[in-house]
Amino acid sequence: GHTMMTLNTFLATLMYAGLGIFIFVFSFVLVDRLTPGELWAEIIEKKNTAVALLAGAVAVGLSIIIAAAIHG
Repeated sequence: GHTMMTLNTFLATLMYAGLGIFIFVFSFVLVDRLTPGELWAEIIEKKNTAVALLAGAVAVGLSIIIAAAIHG
């Protein structure tokens, strides 16, 4: 009865989370490919703060879009 409902809700939540993470990673890699230059090389080797902020902004933006799409 109640336990099964909770399990189904939990599994659905896991599925949506997994789907969201998959879409996020795919989108982020796509953005990385579309932007000129090597994103991680700029951030890690050259300590490029501007590129890091851009990557963070893209990550937050994608997360909001994906969350809205899954929740809506």
